[in-house]
Amino acid sequence: MVTGANSGLGAIAARELARAGAHVVLAVRDPRRGAAAAATMPGSTEVRALDLADLASVRAFAAQWKGPLDILVNNAGVMALPERRTADGFEMQLGTNHLGPFALTNLLLGHVSDRVVTVSSFAHHYGKINFDDLNSERRYGRWRAYCQSKLANLLFTLELQRRLEASGSAVSAHAAHPGYAATNLQGHSTHLVDRLVMGVTNRLIAQREEMGALPVLFAATQKLHGSSYTGPGGLQEVRGYPAAVGRSVAACDEVVARRLWDVSEDLTGVAFPQGLPLTV
Repeated sequence: MVTGANSGLGAIAARELARAGAHVVLAVRDPRRGAAAAATMPGSTEVRALDLADLASVRAFAAQWKGPLDILVNNAGVMALPERRTADGFEMQLGTNHLGPFALTNLLLGHVSDRVVTVSSFAHHYGKINFDDLNSERRYGRWRAYCQSKLANLLFTLELQRRLEASGSAVSAHAAHPGYAATNLQGHSTHLVDRLVMGVTNRLIAQREEMGALPVLFAATQKLHGSSYTGPGGLQEVRGYPAAVGRSVAACDEVVARRLWDVSEDLTGVAFPQGLPLTV
């Protein structure tokens, strides 16, 4: 299952997984756009509605899931938006990029048989988890909020892997980032300067979407150690074929990861499930 699979990296990842023989569920906010994307894909696909910015939608999606789920790819995300709130009152980037996937993963984890892959970003290097203003209620900066949410993705992966190992589960947690890929995500910014700068860098620096999706596909399909982080292997992790990449010191902080997990449970009302299947 791939979230945000109607366009960009998610659509490419879904397409290639389907091409390889997987039955792929496209979990998308707009089912009509999802259906249009699925119609262009080979193999076996289906479309289901999911809005990560609405916990009621997340819960409904998870409640309707029946049977096994081999691979969950938390791909959907937003970037550098003007200040907005989710249906539950969370800052939009934190809610969509972290809290929604956090709740979804924990609600579906009892079905997952192989792995969870969460898409982060090189921008996590500039992130800081501000527990005193996690939801940017006192002060909002679109890039500060984005970088915080991408750091949260890696801390989530770190703590999820720790909990999976402690429970004896065979499931593993992984993260990936696309480098600088020319996707429609950059075009969603309403800030004129952002659009102009990213329009230029997309043409001069960015790699194609297909290359940006490779680290996600690599993390979803290859034999890797838990809590792996895959990105482009080229200079500054901007371009290139998939390789193990480094993460910031902040992304390795187990104490902050556990605290963020606890806060995320409180905010979403969703906890790590008990009684997961054990390693065979």
